[in-house]
Amino acid sequence: MRTVFMGTPDFAVPSLRKLHEAGHEVVLVVTQPDRPAGRGRALRCPPVKDEALCLDLPLEQHESVNTDEFAARLRELAPDVLVVVAFGQILREDLLEIPSRGAINVHASLLPAYRGVAPINWVIMKGESETGVTTMYMNAGIDRGEIILSRKTPIGDMETAGELYERLSVMGAELLVETLECIENGTAPRERQDPDKANYVRKLRKADGDIDWGVDPREVFNQIRGTTPWPGAFTWYRGEVLRVTEAAPGGGPERGGEPGLVLAVDEERGLEVAAAGGSVWLVRVKPAGKREMDAASFVRGYGLVVGETRLGADAHTEGA
Repeated sequence: MRTVFMGTPDFAVPSLRKLHEAGHEVVLVVTQPDRPAGRGRALRCPPVKDEALCLDLPLEQHESVNTDEFAARLRELAPDVLVVVAFGQILREDLLEIPSRGAINVHASLLPAYRGVAPINWVIMKGESETGVTTMYMNAGIDRGEIILSRKTPIGDMETAGELYERLSVMGAELLVETLECIENGTAPRERQDPDKANYVRKLRKADGDIDWGVDPREVFNQIRGTTPWPGAFTWYRGEVLRVTEAAPGGGPERGGEPGLVLAVDEERGLEVAAAGGSVWLVRVKPAGKREMDAASFVRGYGLVVGETRLGADAHTEGA
């Protein structure tokens, strides 16, 4: 089928690649403009742009596609389908009506649950045991269109948002190809979403990585997993940010203590920290301005005292 593809981050790359490999005619790839990135703020092109150039596909970059000029361009291309995967712009309704066989979106959750942005992070932070990907016909609402297909997958007990992101990007690509096959042969389902089962999740902020040691240790562990690698989990030591790049579940109530209190140090397991009714192991950390290191090395180099040192923005660090 004649297809226009819209996507921006690396999550969308497997979908574009699979679409091309399946033999669909990709008449245009649309992505967002190059953006400044890194410490030097040099312009960096979106991953979808790199993939489109690698596949020698026609490419355009738009700050906004919600213009009359782009609508005219889309009508000129006369696509059978418009495929949108993590594009980063909300499309106005008239654009969705141009493709003869519909506008299709790949969403990284089991709709109608976890509509909106950052569903991968939030399913982990909320302690869900499974998630998946969904394809749907797009409409004027945000992630409210009729469901075509969905696929479930369990969430690993130790899996981070970054690891789940990679898995779902591949699952989404495979489901997209299957979805287009169904549309092409006229067997694509159209299942209305149950609004009573719907919830929306917002975009993550950097502050969402700030660890609250006063909650259940499982919540702390899920927060660390769900914010890895971005925005990154962190706590505080001597008034400076201490990033937590890897963690593990700790003990139950028998290992409790004042929230944020350093309970133990183990050369293999790392640094055990008290939460409300239990503990969490910090396995790897990154002090401000320093390289990432195992937590035991951090303790040796920074003078933390078991049973005396507390972590957190409100911690008393005298003598730590």
